[in-house]
Order: sequence, then C-alpha cells, then structure tokens
Amino acid sequence: MPCASDSVSTNQEPALYAAREPIFPKRVKGKFRNLKWIIMAVTLGIYYLTPWIRWDRGPNLPDQAVLLDLADRRFFFFMIEIWPHEFYFVAGLLIMAGLGLFLFTSALGRVWCGYACPQTVWTDLFILVERWIEGDRNARLRLHRQKKWDLRKLRLRMTKLVVWILIGLATGGAWVFYFTDAPTLAMDLVNGTAHSIAYTTMAVMTFTTVFFGAFAREQICIYACPWPRIQAAMMDEETLTVGYREWRGEPRGKGKRTEDSNTDLGDCIDCMACVNVCPVGIDIRDGQQLECITCALCIDACDDMMTKIGKPRGLIDYLAVGDEAHERAGNPPRSIWKHHFLRPRTIMYTALWSLVGVALVVALFMRTDIEVTVAPVRNPTFVTLSDGSIRNTYEVRLLNKHGEKRPFSISVKGDPSLMVELEGVTGEVVDVPADATKLQRVYVIAPNGSNPAEGALSDVRVWVEDASNGDRVYKDTVFNGKGN
Repeated sequence: MPCASDSVSTNQEPALYAAREPIFPKRVKGKFRNLKWIIMAVTLGIYYLTPWIRWDRGPNLPDQAVLLDLADRRFFFFMIEIWPHEFYFVAGLLIMAGLGLFLFTSALGRVWCGYACPQTVWTDLFILVERWIEGDRNARLRLHRQKKWDLRKLRLRMTKLVVWILIGLATGGAWVFYFTDAPTLAMDLVNGTAHSIAYTTMAVMTFTTVFFGAFAREQICIYACPWPRIQAAMMDEETLTVGYREWRGEPRGKGKRTEDSNTDLGDCIDCMACVNVCPVGIDIRDGQQLECITCALCIDACDDMMTKIGKPRGLIDYLAVGDEAHERAGNPPRSIWKHHFLRPRTIMYTALWSLVGVALVVALFMRTDIEVTVAPVRNPTFVTLSDGSIRNTYEVRLLNKHGEKRPFSISVKGDPSLMVELEGVTGEVVDVPADATKLQRVYVIAPNGSNPAEGALSDVRVWVEDASNGDRVYKDTVFNGKGN
C-alpha cells in the first residue's frame, strides 16, 4: 500500500525570477553602431561639459551658463532666467519631452531606449571599457568561465572596476556641478571643504551609475523601466521596429547555397551574429519581444554577414507589421515617409509638440522684466485716521529682473480722490535691488466724505513703472470703505 507521501506531487513551483545570465555583446561595425557612437559622444559631452560653460550676466548674477540655483530659487539657461513663479516654462518643457517621446515611439518604436536613454548610453560606455580591458566577446566569455582567480584575472577585473568607479565618480561630480558654481565647488571638493550634501549626492550618484550601467545593465530595461509595458499604446501596425524578414530567411540553415543546388534554404545561415551582438541577449528572429530596445545592432551584424555570403542586405531591418503581407507577396518595400512617418498619429503628435513649443516661445518673449503682486492687509480691513480719512494697507511685492538696481514708481488708478503713501519712503518712488524682489508696504488713502471712503468696495488698479525705461505693469485690487 503506498504511503501518504507518495501521493504528494514532487513538482516545485516555477521561479518567478530567473537568475541573470551575464551577457557579453560582440563588437560590431555598421551605420547604426556608428550612429550610437555619435549620440553617446554628444550626450556624454553635453552632460559632462555643460556646467563648465561660462555666460556673462553682469556683476550681480552667476556666470555659469546652465545653473539650478536652489538657494535663490532660480534656473539659469544661457540668456534665459526662470523664476519660481514661472515654473510653467519647466512644465511646458516636460510636456514637450513627453510628446516628443510619444512621437518617436509611434514612428520608430523604442528608438529612445536604443540610442539616447541614459541607461543605454552609460551601459554602452561601461561595455566599451570592459571590451578595452578584457577583450571582445570570446575573451570575456573565457575570463568569465575561468574558475581559478589567477593574477591576470584579478588584474583585469580590478582595473575594470577602478575605471568604472572613476566614470561613476565623474558622473556624480558633474551632477552636483549643475547646482552651484562648478569651478568653486570643484576646488571645495578637492580641499574637503564642500558641504556634506555634495559628497553624499556624489556617493549616491556614483553607486547608482556603476550599479545600473556596469552590473544591472539590461535588467533595468527589462524589470525596472515601465516604458516597455506602456509603449504599445503609442504604436500601431505602421510603427517601424527592428524585425526579421522570416519569409525570406526561413528555413534557416548552414547548407551550401548555389544556383544549381537543390537545397531549399532561406537566406539566414543561423550564424548567431544577431544574437551575439544584442545587448539584451535576445534572438530577434523569434519576433518582437519586450526586452528589445530597438538599438539595431543586429541589423549591422546581419547586413555584414549577408555581404560576406553574397546575399541582399536587410534580412533584419526596420519593419512594420503592415509590411509583412505586402513584402511576403513579393512586392518591393513601401515608402517609409508615406506609410510610416506621415500618418495621422505622428502628424497629431507633431502638431501638439509644435503648439506647445510655439506657446512657450511666445510666453518667453512676452514676459516683462518687472513684475508686481498686491496683497491687501485684512487685519484690520481699513483704518480711520484722525481727520476722518479711510486708509487701506497693501503688501506690494516688486520684482526686478534686471542686472542693476532700478527705481520703481508706484501709483493707483481709480477714484481721483485716492492718494498713495509708501512706508519708509518719501514720495512714490522706491529702489529695487538688482535681480531681486522687494516687499513694500503701500497705503492708499481716501479723504473723508469721498465715494471710496463712504462706500463699501471700490475697484483700484495699482500701477508700477520702471522709471529708468518706462516699462509698466499693474495689478487690480479693491479699496474697502466704511460701508463694507
């Protein structure tokens, strides 16, 4: 009689997470690889060098071209200065970035992921360093499979790790340079006198850069990044993605291909070149997969192999789902611009992106160099003076965006009987420091018996004029009388 334990299944639950198998991409040459090199050089150059670009804004402003000045709550970008109340410019740029990502995804799939995403750029850089130090794919595989840690393996691994850490340190250092004057902070970091926040930020950025780009690599794209899971909403059957012309390549095999041969084989010789160069380790011949970042390195590898065996290039290429039936029937490839780029979805995204961009440019050129806000003091609502006049008090905040001190004249428009007095100032002119705000208390007085004094609420417009050039701005408010 079988025991009770014999009836219990010995099958274990499948693992929810597969242990990472290290991927060692093979070096490849081609137009897409060259494009990736160019984009990597440009983006890394912009990131590392931008904090060191100088821009003369005058004696009272920082001379760093791009600066996130958190202390004074301002953002400088060359000739543009963004104040906290102008955050809508930043919001507009973020909207443009989102629409641009939607546009490129609808036209070319995950082209952002494959070429310009920071994870891809830094991973490419770390793989490049690894290849320089340990050799190409086969050499790195042999070193990985070598169980014995001799002096050579230890030297190569330690050299690689040191260079990786230096890259991460440079990345963290460049990041903190965007928030304060770069040369000054660099000297403070070297001398050990920089603020602890700077060192902490650099340490965190160094660790995350090395971990993400050197060790996690494609795992970030597969498991951490949400974009692969939502990109389908941006794509349709005319979106170009990297694909395999199965109708031309199958059946694959390494048989001899000659005109008088009876071997019925496709163009694919199953050389695995497309797999060996893939940075995420997938086989594009298995169809579209979530892991694919559309980097097109498999296109370069396959085109090189097709050239060597005398077959037409393009076995692996940028394709759309709508191309399959058309080409399988023996028709030539369709026009990329007509069928894939110029279609309602991409035109809509382009129009929205352009609309937001034009609106930001118009708003940028329409803004003034002086601004004012007016806040009535409500406690008390009004004060009755000894002669029976009614006085209202207002907190007027004056903003001077110029690089030098400016005289601002304050006046009111409403009932002709209203008068203005400035606290601590003789007359109606107050000096506002360069590139700063000034809070000025303003008294508006209505004579006894006047309409504003006897009434409840009277409309008042507070005018502020830059006495040096005549620029004017205003804010509307109300005057509270005895009838309120």
